[in-house]
Amino acid sequence: MTDIDDRIRSALDEDDRAFLDSLEDRGLFRQLGDSLGGPLGGWAKLVFVITFLMSLVMFYAAWQAFHAEDLRATILWAAGSVALITGIGFLKHWLFSRMNMFTVLREVKRLQVQVAMLAEKD
Repeated sequence: MTDIDDRIRSALDEDDRAFLDSLEDRGLFRQLGDSLGGPLGGWAKLVFVITFLMSLVMFYAAWQAFHAEDLRATILWAAGSVALITGIGFLKHWLFSRMNMFTVLREVKRLQVQVAMLAEKD
């Protein structure tokens, strides 16, 4: 911890410390569930469904690439698999960036609470 963290902790009373300690870290699935809500929750749900469907099509294309009869078909199915997995990666990046944004906003809110409590003490 840094010096400012120690000074903030020492300025808080037991109730304030208990409140800050109750803000536990959230796991992956809880963060994913939180990102499916809010103002862009509809878009996040749509991205989740599209990612799932693209994954199914990608597995089908990979299966077809392994069982293709000639080289041209194998290359086309493999290229389709690569294109789909690239698209899935972009969509997942957007979804995980959204989850990260919520984590950062949560920490900013925590700091606002700490500063407000310190302002009340002074």
